[in-house]
Amino acid sequence: MLGSGEASIPVLEVRRLTQTGHQTTIITTARNLSSPVLAGRMFSRWCQENFFRYMMEHYDIDGLVQYGHQELPGTTEIVNPAWRTLDKAVRGNLYKLRKLHAALGCQLLSDTDPCLQKQAELHQDIKQLEADTNDLRLQRRKTKRKVCIGTLPKDQRPQELLPLSKMLTDTIKMIAYRAETSLVGLLRPHLGKEADARALIRELFVSAADIEPDEQGKRLLIRIHRMATPAQDKAIAALLTELTELNFHHPETGLEMVYELT
Repeated sequence: MLGSGEASIPVLEVRRLTQTGHQTTIITTARNLSSPVLAGRMFSRWCQENFFRYMMEHYDIDGLVQYGHQELPGTTEIVNPAWRTLDKAVRGNLYKLRKLHAALGCQLLSDTDPCLQKQAELHQDIKQLEADTNDLRLQRRKTKRKVCIGTLPKDQRPQELLPLSKMLTDTIKMIAYRAETSLVGLLRPHLGKEADARALIRELFVSAADIEPDEQGKRLLIRIHRMATPAQDKAIAALLTELTELNFHHPETGLEMVYELT
């Protein structure tokens, strides 16, 4: 049970034990589901989080793709900017307090000559910071966490990008990611780690290449320039050979696409 009294709710806890002895805990209110189903859904969620983190890092999925924007409805609730500022200040003070307590602990446990003046200064800094943090917490408690956009000053009201263009560019980025993932699968047998394969595929995407149509041979020659190291050249050459053997044809000209490393 979580909570106490009438406010408590029944929950189910599932633990996954790995071969290394590490345990992953899942707490859910969906008590009617079996443990394997719960674990599968949780790990699927983690995969989604990893996907969006990767897309933001390498594909700038949330990047600005246009300058057009539109107003959000005034009744839409958002986190109050004033509350967010106070919350950030509280978190910053708590981080500073942890550092001060750690420094004080090192002083108290020091085997060498402890500096009493330094300990007194740390105690004073901790008390002052704790008082400031309590004041900030009181202000945060008195401030609404969420407010309607219409109640904010115009210069503080958030806006959103026009949705259609962003949906199109996000779709293109996700297609590029799926293409990258497929190529990584072909490259993995030639490299030790998936991270190395993904890094090499990203480098391949931005590498220079020569495209030469061969009308007589009905081929489209795509000559990729070499990579940074011989090991990468070997892996990319094997990948290009596999792509050529798949016998892809250009969708408009119908020419057979032949990949080479030059």
